[in-house]
Amino acid sequence: MKDTIKALVEAFGPSGYETEVIDLIKTMVGDHADEMRVDALGNLIAVKKGTGGGKRIMFAGHADEIGVVVTHIDDKGFLRFLNVGGLNPFSLLGNRVRFANGTIGVIGREKGEAKDISLDKLFIDIGANDKAAAEAKVNIGDFGIMHREFTDLGQRLIAKSMDDRIGCAVLVEALKRVNDTPNDLYFVFTAQEEVGIRGARTSAYDINPDLGVALDVTLTGDSPEAPRMEVSLGAGAAIKIKDSSLVTHPKVKALMTRLAQEKNIPYQYEVLERGGTDAGAMHLTRSGVPSGTISIPCRYVHSVSEMVDQGDVQACVDLVVAICEDTLAELM
Repeated sequence: MKDTIKALVEAFGPSGYETEVIDLIKTMVGDHADEMRVDALGNLIAVKKGTGGGKRIMFAGHADEIGVVVTHIDDKGFLRFLNVGGLNPFSLLGNRVRFANGTIGVIGREKGEAKDISLDKLFIDIGANDKAAAEAKVNIGDFGIMHREFTDLGQRLIAKSMDDRIGCAVLVEALKRVNDTPNDLYFVFTAQEEVGIRGARTSAYDINPDLGVALDVTLTGDSPEAPRMEVSLGAGAAIKIKDSSLVTHPKVKALMTRLAQEKNIPYQYEVLERGGTDAGAMHLTRSGVPSGTISIPCRYVHSVSEMVDQGDVQACVDLVVAICEDTLAELM
């Protein structure tokens, strides 16, 4: 899967501008889906039809990533910006930004104490000598992403936008592996999750699934003096119990646990203190959808060096495939 992951994480796709990522995923799954369409909000929906008599299952992994949007260009050609999604100002200094046209910039800050760093004290330097030179490269309202290459450490992989291109990679691989299934499968690569789980809300309304499963990253508690949390890198797929947007349906928790045990898939339980996933939108669709999340443990979330473990990624693929091919007795 490394080539798939590398291609996805290095693609350009801030919230609302996911087209490059969506087009890339189309090439990856086109030979394995029975139907594909992109809806009005920009969600890619890849459908694999079952043999009949099963459920409608929606899997969602969000295609967008956190980024920046230009709000002002000063007379010296420096750019001011706002966040698109959750950016930590302390992680931005000295990092590079890439715009859709390939323009690269470096994030700097005004003078002052480090403890006082905030987005309004930061700027982007694209190497322009003045405002006119800057405007020849970048305009007000242009979106940018963090610029960092994929790095293979062997068992561990590092990149920007593992959140949530690694979830997309899991779904791509699972779609390729699914064989006979009684269920109709909807693999949705959603838009605008980072700014309010928007794509999952509209696509779930359209699909009206019997089961919703999000694929997304989660924090870990295994680094020095990390917040107390029982998720660890390398311990398997994380079956979410609760986060800020979702209490996993008990039947969905039971389903995922049973399949992990039956298929000898390494798993762990996740309780996330803050944050949410596309499942937060899916479970509130129409009259309600039993929903849950399979989480990929990830260190340094919302930084340019998000780290995942290949074994965990494979466990998540295996669990998705197991759900696809199961009769889902718990939901009857």
